[in-house]
Amino acid sequence: MSVRSTAVRRGRRTLIGAALAAALVAGTGGWAAGSAQTAVTGPPPGAAAWRADHSLGVRLPAPASARPAAVARFFTALSAAQRQALAARHPLTVGNLDGAPLALRYEANSLALKAERARQLARATDPAGTLEDHRQAGKAAERCAELLAPGRRILAFDPRGRGQVAEVYGDLATAEHTAVVVPGSDIDLASFDRAKDPYGTPAGMATSLRAQMAAEAPKTRTAVIAWAGYTTPVGLGPDAATGRLAEAGAPRLARLLSGLAATGVRAPAVLCHSYGSVVCGLAAPRLGRGDLADLIVFASPGMRRDSVAELHTAARVWAARDASDWIADLPNVELLGLGHGADPTSPGFGARHVSAERAEGHTGYLAPGTDSLRSFAAIVLGRYGDVR
Repeated sequence: MSVRSTAVRRGRRTLIGAALAAALVAGTGGWAAGSAQTAVTGPPPGAAAWRADHSLGVRLPAPASARPAAVARFFTALSAAQRQALAARHPLTVGNLDGAPLALRYEANSLALKAERARQLARATDPAGTLEDHRQAGKAAERCAELLAPGRRILAFDPRGRGQVAEVYGDLATAEHTAVVVPGSDIDLASFDRAKDPYGTPAGMATSLRAQMAAEAPKTRTAVIAWAGYTTPVGLGPDAATGRLAEAGAPRLARLLSGLAATGVRAPAVLCHSYGSVVCGLAAPRLGRGDLADLIVFASPGMRRDSVAELHTAARVWAARDASDWIADLPNVELLGLGHGADPTSPGFGARHVSAERAEGHTGYLAPGTDSLRSFAAIVLGRYGDVR
């Protein structure tokens, strides 16, 4: 190929990339509406102390790299007193350790939240801080207090950055049918269960889904995890148009699902909203055969895969989008790092269609009374003949 031909091809790619960038900006209302985020990765604070702990006479499993199945075997070999002691000494590590016993993680995260609340209360009255420092610390302490309310089951808690959290609704240990909700942009510790636009939050989606399942199958034991376990994009900026944050979040989602399998939890249906479907698309090929039952994507900008086959999953894949969702205005392409690829609701992608005719907007798919909510509940319950 001549130098001139190569230059022409590169020029065309540049022009296409520029056009794509312009389309993405137009479709999202402009990149100025978003701000770049630093992805939180690796184990939470306290990992160094965990690695240095030789009190049991054995090496503790590496929090960032040990396989969840190995973590599960490690804790099975311990006495109840030994497990409790580790949770008390290392609450942030045990509370976020996929493969650790579920009840122990709830207990460890309660301890971690109490410690974080105390730390933030001290910051709120620190004379060296500004009024804004005091205000933010007070809000953070209040958030911790809310998560410590009786009956809440916090499966994961990480105070770094904007904060991450996962909460369980129902009893995972005995549930016959389970689900995990993976949210999209603008979700963090503060907005995990906000009152405004509740069905756009993981907590609101999870509680609505579980209520629908209870209505459809009142004698069936169910559990839903609201998972805000990755750094989400803020606003509709460059982070939302690229896969950078999804690439950081996908291994965290994969470890969560592998950890559930390692502790005996039934393989869940995973519901992926908006940018969360990008995370799910990158996580799916990392999963074992028994880690995932169904994959449901809705309001999706794409999954960075061209088809269901490229997900390399044995799970059933479903896709939904309502006619009023602005996400349909985005170009379904991926070029020069921009865009997320094929539309999962297109026939060529190969996903199973789920109707969302009664859903409204980008965050209305799990609102009570919608056909999409009823079908999502039917999928989790394994009633595939009821899906519309």
